[in-house]
Amino acid sequence: MSETLLFRGALVEGSTAADVLVEDGVITAIGSAVGHAGATEIDVDGLVLLPGLVDLHTHLREPGYEASETILTGSRAAAAGGYTAVFAMPNTSPVADTAGVVEQELALGEAAGFVTVQPIGAVTVGQKGERLAELGAMADSRARVRVFSDDGFCVWDPLIMRRALEYVKAFDGVIAQHAQDPRLTEGAQMNEGAVSAELGLAGWPAVAEESIIARDVLLAEHVGSRLHVCHLSTAGSVEIIRWAKRRGVNVTAEVTPHHLLLTDELVRDYDARFKVNPPLRREEDVLAVREGLADGTIDIVATDHAPHPTEAKACEWHAAANGMVGLESALRVVQQSMVDTGLITWGDVARVMSREPARIGRLTGHGTPLTEGQPASLAFYDPSPRRTFTTEDLRGRSVNSPYLGRELPGDVRWTVHQGTVTVADGVLLDTPGVRA
Repeated sequence: MSETLLFRGALVEGSTAADVLVEDGVITAIGSAVGHAGATEIDVDGLVLLPGLVDLHTHLREPGYEASETILTGSRAAAAGGYTAVFAMPNTSPVADTAGVVEQELALGEAAGFVTVQPIGAVTVGQKGERLAELGAMADSRARVRVFSDDGFCVWDPLIMRRALEYVKAFDGVIAQHAQDPRLTEGAQMNEGAVSAELGLAGWPAVAEESIIARDVLLAEHVGSRLHVCHLSTAGSVEIIRWAKRRGVNVTAEVTPHHLLLTDELVRDYDARFKVNPPLRREEDVLAVREGLADGTIDIVATDHAPHPTEAKACEWHAAANGMVGLESALRVVQQSMVDTGLITWGDVARVMSREPARIGRLTGHGTPLTEGQPASLAFYDPSPRRTFTTEDLRGRSVNSPYLGRELPGDVRWTVHQGTVTVADGVLLDTPGVRA
């Protein structure tokens, strides 16, 4: 049985002050002057209360790549960032393309206990793009997989993509596409543009993303299925999604925190912390994806948390791995790029970082309204401090963050996962629910 908790004075989604009573994992009262004899009272006066964050795009690396991350360490990083649920991408070893692997991941997440770990299944066997994986078996498994992706690789064959979209309709699944034409990006090292030309690095053109998105929204329209676009990064991609939604295509899209803030100018120093796929784009693209998120063209923020060991980044640019860790910094970056700039409100943050990711992934018990009777997965956030982001802020196994040394706002003060405290007064607990 969970501890009875009474949080006093939170600003519900940055607006009205309220007390929140949590009993047995459920919000049992929310409003002014809530009382309960015997409850543990916690002062959260002035903190922004959000539904626990949900990340639709996380790489937890287990099984197979535990030198970079494990489900336990990634879950701890997520809780530190205010997350209560993460969707684990399938590019593990073995690939999560069978019911057995996704059930193993689910069990490891349950054992860790810091967040709900919802596996994503691969679209094709071994993520090789040649034949469909066991989509139905994964959907019927204990993991109840509803999101399928070959992330890291594009489902490039249009016939396989069509068949995948058709197949998942039977159980209301969604195909999450890594939009990258492989022929247009062979040998690519960064965004194609003025900076790549100056540095003499092979460019990753925007059209390599945009052409796949354009094809896939037409396929989704043709078969009447759900499509989700991973890590959208260009102004042209925003326009294609906007056009598709006007046509009534059932498409959703995500943007990463780093594509909301960072540009390809950072590549000039050849610091591999800034090497990522899709690459950091131009300032014009950053402004376009911000606008797209603000006006609802882009549905959610997803971290694409991609941990790597030090040796995979401390090397020459061309040999370095793509990817950045982002769970611990995501909310801070969204505050800086979207809230502090006046583009969205804290209520919008709740939508794009909790409610919509849960809805797209068909994940029950998360992203629910902050009302009585709903599951108590919560994040209490202080937007006021500003300080330099350091390795002390990282709680996973890898430290390849692009924000090290950068001043960021905000601080996650409390995270509650299904009624159990995982972060208490800014401190990540060693064991969920156990405070000194």
